[in-house]
Amino acid sequence: MNTLLLALALMAPSDPEPHLANIRQLTFGGDNAEAYFSFDGTHLAMQSNNPAWGLKCDQIFNVDIKEAAGKPAYRPTMVSTGQGRTTCSFYLPDNKHILYASTHEGDGDCPPQPAPRTDGKYLWPIYPTYDIYVATTDGKIVSKLTDRPGYDAEAVVSPTGDKIVYTSDASGDLELWTMNLDGTDKRQITFELGYDGGAFFSPDGTQLVFRSSRPRTPEEQAEYKELLAQGLVAPTNMEIYVCNVDGSNLRQVTNHGKANWAPYFHPSGQKIIFSSNHHSPRGYDFQLFMINVDGTGLERVTNLSAFNAFAMFSPDGTKLVFSSNRNNNGTRDTNVFIADWVE
Repeated sequence: MNTLLLALALMAPSDPEPHLANIRQLTFGGDNAEAYFSFDGTHLAMQSNNPAWGLKCDQIFNVDIKEAAGKPAYRPTMVSTGQGRTTCSFYLPDNKHILYASTHEGDGDCPPQPAPRTDGKYLWPIYPTYDIYVATTDGKIVSKLTDRPGYDAEAVVSPTGDKIVYTSDASGDLELWTMNLDGTDKRQITFELGYDGGAFFSPDGTQLVFRSSRPRTPEEQAEYKELLAQGLVAPTNMEIYVCNVDGSNLRQVTNHGKANWAPYFHPSGQKIIFSSNHHSPRGYDFQLFMINVDGTGLERVTNLSAFNAFAMFSPDGTKLVFSSNRNNNGTRDTNVFIADWVE
């Protein structure tokens, strides 16, 4: 080994992902994402479009972590109806029910994806037929928490088990709302123009962390409104924000540019893990980062593969689940992985 190569070898970290140990793969094919722990930490509620399971678009599944780890033949129980498209599932505190958003009452077919744009801009569809449902873990719908024309989705439950936060366009913009577990007492808590979504509670249930695209210039605001009128948002410029559960004490955590999204609180409540491509000259290179709630102390968590997102800590703080396109044998598959968390 020549002198330069030896120097580079000595400089290279022995472990490219020192916070992650004993990584296990839980899914094997298709796009598998937004896998979130049950309150007892034994299962995951997850969305998948795995074609091997006969799926044409995302459906919700209940994953037994012990049964799934390292087993390509494992097939979790479908919780959603198999109709329409679903997103953003989350357990209720009893570990026996899962809430999720679905378009199945609007149309049993998969809703269309946005047509490619001549400017190449990447867009997310905001389907107006999404409503939020609660089902048993074996797929029986027991209640419907929203019932209006328009987008209601991205719902999660507080660790204290008393509140749900979700994103809705009920006021004409994509804002954060809270409600009780039975769907009562719906309250809007963000009010500034822009897409506020993907919110999660702090471990003590007093704060929220979320992603937001806040258009500032008149041109950006006009484009945002034009896209929203078409049921679309452009997620290419988002930052991370934190606020109290009632929307007070709102503050911006990141100011990196590009797409900073999929945030989740560290078990301490003092840090946030999130996905971002701010570091890369390429658009599609998403890594997990961790940052203090005051915006200091940025630290990179992942270094393997070009997509890592949807990180969530287990209720006891010992494990991290996330989605990644590592180990996909050159395909475009995104799978769910679980790791022991190392401080």
